[in-house]
Amino acid sequence: MGMEREKDEGFPGGPLGAIVGGYPPPATPDVNIEQPRTLDKIREKRKCRDTAFLLLFIAFLVGMVVNSSFAFNRGDPHRLLYGLDYKGNVCGNKDSDPDVRDLEVRYWQNPNQVYQSGLHKNPLNLVDARSICLKECPIPSDEALNWVCDYPEGFMKLSMEDWLDRNYDYYEFLGAEERNSSLQLQGPCYPVIFPSTNVFWSCQFTAHASNASLRLWKQMGGVGIDEGDIIVKSIHTTINSHSAVFKRYAADVGKAWPVLIVCGGLLPLFLSVIWLVMIRYFVGVMTWVTILLLNILTFSVTMFFYTKAGWIGHDTISTVIGESAEDSFETNGTELDHLRAIAVLMTIILVIVILSTIALIRRVLIANAVLKVAAKAIGAIRTMIIFPIFPYVILAIFYMYWVGAALYLLSSGEIRQNDCNADCCAYDLVAKKVKCDDCCGYSIHYTHHISLAIIFHIFGCYWITQFIIACSLTVIAGSVSSYYWAGGEASEMPFLPVISSAKRLLRYSLGSMAFGSLVVSIIESIRYILESVRRRLKHVEAAPGGCIAKMMWCSAQCCLGCAEWTIKFVNRNAYIMIAITGKSFCTAAGQATGLIMNNILRIGAVNVIGDVILFLGKICVSLTCALFAFLMLDTHRYRSAHNKISSPLFPVLACWSIGYVIASLFFAVVEMAIDTIILSFCQDAEEHQGIPQYAPPLLTETLRNHSEMQRLTQ
Repeated sequence: MGMEREKDEGFPGGPLGAIVGGYPPPATPDVNIEQPRTLDKIREKRKCRDTAFLLLFIAFLVGMVVNSSFAFNRGDPHRLLYGLDYKGNVCGNKDSDPDVRDLEVRYWQNPNQVYQSGLHKNPLNLVDARSICLKECPIPSDEALNWVCDYPEGFMKLSMEDWLDRNYDYYEFLGAEERNSSLQLQGPCYPVIFPSTNVFWSCQFTAHASNASLRLWKQMGGVGIDEGDIIVKSIHTTINSHSAVFKRYAADVGKAWPVLIVCGGLLPLFLSVIWLVMIRYFVGVMTWVTILLLNILTFSVTMFFYTKAGWIGHDTISTVIGESAEDSFETNGTELDHLRAIAVLMTIILVIVILSTIALIRRVLIANAVLKVAAKAIGAIRTMIIFPIFPYVILAIFYMYWVGAALYLLSSGEIRQNDCNADCCAYDLVAKKVKCDDCCGYSIHYTHHISLAIIFHIFGCYWITQFIIACSLTVIAGSVSSYYWAGGEASEMPFLPVISSAKRLLRYSLGSMAFGSLVVSIIESIRYILESVRRRLKHVEAAPGGCIAKMMWCSAQCCLGCAEWTIKFVNRNAYIMIAITGKSFCTAAGQATGLIMNNILRIGAVNVIGDVILFLGKICVSLTCALFAFLMLDTHRYRSAHNKISSPLFPVLACWSIGYVIASLFFAVVEMAIDTIILSFCQDAEEHQGIPQYAPPLLTETLRNHSEMQRLTQ
């Protein structure tokens, strides 16, 4: 028998103890030495690991299903976009009483209540002002006084169709009592005094009444009508509240689902596969193309944000849906402020990209050499190019399910009548009298259980995404490790390395994937919680000593950011060691950390620049998705009628984020190929007294050409 191979249970003497002792450069393995078979190396001592975390993950999935079932039963996405009427119906809802499926615009009937709700310290809020669902915002007439009457019921024997045909007006059918009540602005009919415009499916009043309508109203003996900017600001404040803006953003994502499918799903798939194929055959060219495209795409997306923010050209976003009323008030809206903030951020990113490009130019040759090693491995295992399609399909199905459940969950609050102490008297057609009790408006109330369900749903998205990515990375690492431990010889590798690696993952290591992804998700959740606390305590920063609180928060965020980056880095290398050795997550993380810490400068010099180029490639794919999303959202379909979106911001960011995640799945083929080969090289050197026995010739040549082999073996 040949020389017996050293066993390294726990790596006696410390990780890479042989390497740092100073051994000669790696040489061609002695043919007289009996080498272990590749399959024996990869399969040795495997058993199921971290099963408790796998059971926890399965229980969490069951909880996600139960949580989503509650959302689908209780939610109604219409609530995110449309308002409520005086009966608590959601405008545009076909299941309401009466049927308002075609009545999607919320209109406040009593202009004095709208005015009073804008006064300081007035007990009446706009949500308690009387509102009704209409097809479109009514317009005052110069010839006669128009009326908007309540839904026909009680003694008013009109059908909803007749009511609509009469343009919501049955004032002429009222008796003396009802007419007198209407002239007191207590219904059942209310005059159309102010011009209004459909702004996000609510009628935005102008500051001044129509002179002709106001004159006719006074001639009929109606009560005084309050005018002024307050009536405008009251509605404007409600329309642009944080909750209203967030609901519109969520509704935008629902309306733009074709854009999400094309730009967030199909486009990144196509671009990522093309990039992988190109990097396989044209490494040198693709590096330069990636850097050039990054600059062009960053500039293009920045200019689109400038255009929609109104800083360039005349294509700023509009809050008006349909035709604008003559001389109407045009509100800018919170959405425009958000777009301008993102435009400033993109400008900063553009400057960083340009400076980074200048810094990378002199290091492109090193990146090319490292990428060639990965390209060689991909060429030997060609199924790796198409493997990411499988996790891509799983992620696509999960995201469609998650977004749908999120829309229902966000709209699953209970519609309840408010408790108000304001004057909201209104005529009741059924009771045939004016009622001043039980006349408050309706609101959607979210219980603590719903808030917890939303947090649970968001956490589930991140954990499941990280879990799928972890499984994908481990399968790739297992395939590449087969390539490395076979010395780059296809004849020594399993018949289908990707399938063999996937089988090992499914049989032994799913618990480790659940553990690793959970750690990252918890750290990210803590960061979000701290950010939420900071937003709620903004007044503390302005108080005496607020600078100290702000400094402490910044320090905490910085520490958590560093911890998250470190954990993600350790996790990725732990997945590699799990693919090679089959150890538990903690053991694999310890082994990987030991190898990295003893070779931090050496490994960093080899693959950091390659990781940077790959990161830029992922940014290119996601920026292309964002650019095409802008182009699709700029068409007539999303700028008019029911499909009009309040802002392209959320759909574009969603396409950007999903595109980056999908690109990460495909670019991980190259990224994990580099990391797996380098980490396998370090372990190989340790197990064989500093002389790697399985290093592929191209890796040895690359490291020698860049003086990295000497550093690894000193």
